[in-house]
Amino acid sequence: MEPTETLQPPQAEKSEILKQAKAYITQLLEEKLPKQIVYHSLAHTKAVVKEARKLGEDAGLDAADQEALLLAAWFHDAGYIETYDGHEYRSMELAEQWLSQQGYPAARIALVKDTIRGTHRNEPCETPLQQLLADADMSGMGREDFFANAELLRAEWETTLGKTYSNVEWAESQLDFLHGAKFHTDVATSRYEEQFKANIKEQRDRLKKTEKKKKKKEEEETGTFAEPKRGIETMFRTMYSNHMKLSDMADKKANMMISLNAILLSVIITYLGAKAGTKSGVLSPTIVNNPVLTIPIGLLLATALGSVVSAILCAQPDVTSFKWLKRSPQIATNRRVNLLFFGNFNKLSLDDFQHGMNQLMAQKDALYTNMVTDIYYLGDVLTRKYRLLRISYTIFMVGLILTALSFGIALLYKM
Repeated sequence: MEPTETLQPPQAEKSEILKQAKAYITQLLEEKLPKQIVYHSLAHTKAVVKEARKLGEDAGLDAADQEALLLAAWFHDAGYIETYDGHEYRSMELAEQWLSQQGYPAARIALVKDTIRGTHRNEPCETPLQQLLADADMSGMGREDFFANAELLRAEWETTLGKTYSNVEWAESQLDFLHGAKFHTDVATSRYEEQFKANIKEQRDRLKKTEKKKKKKEEEETGTFAEPKRGIETMFRTMYSNHMKLSDMADKKANMMISLNAILLSVIITYLGAKAGTKSGVLSPTIVNNPVLTIPIGLLLATALGSVVSAILCAQPDVTSFKWLKRSPQIATNRRVNLLFFGNFNKLSLDDFQHGMNQLMAQKDALYTNMVTDIYYLGDVLTRKYRLLRISYTIFMVGLILTALSFGIALLYKM
């Protein structure tokens, strides 16, 4: 019975060794744990010890095994002070060194080390103590603070391992982790199962929200047509408004030139035909008596005629048109067809027009294609209007200059 007494120290000794282990680990982690280790911190170790104590009590462990379990819980992450990957093995060495200094039984030290070994991902987790410690270590996935602790782990991996995750990637990895995780013991399953399932559900919801936010952000950055944005609509509205204003300005300027040159033509023709039927014939006596005036009057007449013709062509209604299949099944998606312009859709039957408009309203990309096509041909019409208007003004200006010069020369000739 003596070996058994050696393996199971009295209650006072167990309580004392745990107090000493708590003090030692607290000081060790506070002084030597790297600052970037924000998840596997002293707070995590204390949480694991707390959960291990409860699991051990629920599992009905005797005092000796409960002590070994709690000692393993205190030391299981101590190795982080020196190494990250494989810290469990360094934790075992630190536990052995300290417990040996305290005169702890060698067999119990071996049990503590073996219990810590079970927390390594590549080591078997088979004994009851190993499974209880592993469940206590992973109890966070069945607690309400899972998501807060997950963010600490994310920060720790980024600073320590250089692993960076987008919000979607992190949410996906956490959901995969929860789906693949399980508790080893019945007591842990009973204790954490309800919150564990709730965490899986919330993680799934968070992933959906994160993916939705990411998609929305991408659409805003790329300006996709999946959901038209106010900026796009404002752009089209502004472009249509500008085209209409420019067209109205061109028509007003053309009408002004038509009125002005029409008056000039009327005055010139009236003047040339004055006193017709007299001895001078069909021309005004002034022209007959001063034939040199024929040149400036003729220039003015030609100028007014050329200018008014250009202005009339500018103000003349223009309908762009082009050939395309009237019964094409893809009328709305044909980028050469503009169902929004009467010059195109008046060539369609009512049924074909309704069919094309239904296609247009059902496909947002087709709608924008038609609007872009409409703006393009509005610009084409404006280009023609302003070219003719420029010609009309140029003829008028050049004609007036030539008329004035020729009239001055005629006066000098007479003098």
